[in-house]
Amino acid sequence: MVMSGETACGGNGNGSAAGAVGEGARAQGRGRDRGQGEPAAPPRISLRERKKQLTYRAISDAAIAMFLERGFDKVSVAEVAAAADISKPTLFRYFPAKEDLALHRFADHEDEAARVVDGRGPGESPLAALHRHFLAGLDRRDPVTGLCDVPQVLAFHRLLYGTPALVARLYAYQGRSEAALARALGDGVTARLAAGQIIAVLRILAEENWRRIDAGESADAVYAGAVRAAEEAFVQLRRGLEPEG
Repeated sequence: MVMSGETACGGNGNGSAAGAVGEGARAQGRGRDRGQGEPAAPPRISLRERKKQLTYRAISDAAIAMFLERGFDKVSVAEVAAAADISKPTLFRYFPAKEDLALHRFADHEDEAARVVDGRGPGESPLAALHRHFLAGLDRRDPVTGLCDVPQVLAFHRLLYGTPALVARLYAYQGRSEAALARALGDGVTARLAAGQIIAVLRILAEENWRRIDAGESADAVYAGAVRAAEEAFVQLRRGLEPEG
């Protein structure tokens, strides 16, 4: 799945505005979450933690801008550290591996499916909550769904899928997402099997949306087909994962 996140339209961010693009795209979204009530306010964080997050973002923004301009393999960690005005050891305290400079914002989404399941309303099944959440993401053109045609986001996607080291790292993030969802579903073999299927479906849906947009279609043109594909996917999931009533 594109957990791009602040990466994919991000999955959470892309381009030199790796975070800004993803956040901006969501802010310009169409429609609201189909759940009840207003979204919960984000938890308050300390000033120290906020400064740490801003440092993460500043370093990653500098790195992604350079990766997009010259290619991931042609930019050294030392160059990124110099651009961010920090030492190389300091950079490695924030980002243990070079790949994390591009993909760390996927970590914001590692437990997203698990959080949706944990936060679902009374009487709502895990699949219903995840289905609702994904459709809401399509409505607002969330980068995580792959349904985003912001140019910087598309550039980031091409960087990501065109760099084997980043693709390999992305699968590691997705593995942790699957593990978090399995815990939310109760853990055990049955929960892990269900989580694996759900995460795979979300990934395939997002990749298909991105593939069509990368081929030249607009997000608006892809939207209806993306909704139909999501409906079909969750019907299949229900048939396989939910007991018959």
